[in-house]
Amino acid sequence: MHKKNKHIIDYDIEKLIEVFPELTPFVFVNKYEKQTIDFADAKAVKALNTALIKTHYNIDFWQFPDTNLCPPIPGRVDYIHHISDLLSASKLYKNNTVLDIGTGASCIYPLLGHAEYNWNFMATDSNKKSIAYAQKIIIKNNLKREIQLKHQPNPESVFNGIITPTDKFSASLCNPPFYKDETEAFEATTRKLKGLGKLTDSVTRNFAGQAHELCFKGGEKAFLHTYLYESSLFKTQCYWYTSLVSNKDNVKSMKKSLAKLGATTVKVIEMTQGNKKSRVVAWTFLTEKEQKDW
Repeated sequence: MHKKNKHIIDYDIEKLIEVFPELTPFVFVNKYEKQTIDFADAKAVKALNTALIKTHYNIDFWQFPDTNLCPPIPGRVDYIHHISDLLSASKLYKNNTVLDIGTGASCIYPLLGHAEYNWNFMATDSNKKSIAYAQKIIIKNNLKREIQLKHQPNPESVFNGIITPTDKFSASLCNPPFYKDETEAFEATTRKLKGLGKLTDSVTRNFAGQAHELCFKGGEKAFLHTYLYESSLFKTQCYWYTSLVSNKDNVKSMKKSLAKLGATTVKVIEMTQGNKKSRVVAWTFLTEKEQKDW
């Protein structure tokens, strides 16, 4: 994890319960005599992450349906910290406005980015119900000025229909859909539960998630290449375009496409949380002069 990640050490379960008592029924003592939860249980996972966001990020209201994707707070905030490093290296220290693609019902990246670095956000989603839940979270936490929401009318587009000629963003964030369809998502969940020793006749994702949150025609690679192409249509309106990339094999094709599209710099930032390895790919189309004048 990033050195600034508050979750780099073990969870303080007692403190989390104090802030969010609803976590209590899911806590037990494991064979190592440590308090923990069942990470294969979607309700337990959601309770833990709700406790984390309330305890460490001063978010009093964070409610959305159990069927929607529940983001793991430690991994999501790791992305935020790495983007902060990227902005700092580019001397973008303050007054940053960030574009979050696919914010979801949880609105997680805007909440964490504002809490940790006081960034402002434009957050988008193609699902109107997710937008509605995110809007309620924003209103309940008094963040209407800091976080704006925008509906993406075309689920196959990323920036088209979102970025206007007058918009200017320090960075974009995105956690792409991993799977090409629900069958592939089901198979991945089955493998994960089998690895945890929790495979039963009823297969349930421990972080939940609906099809529009998890799937894109053609999978992660297809989404990423749409993302790359559309970013090239708005070369001077965002300093750093970035995305999480789950499958490392996609990085090579991304670099090749970005070279053709005219990216001036491409960076790959490795991320590790426990046994999970991922990466952020970041790129800019700005010339050195445009970067200095930003």
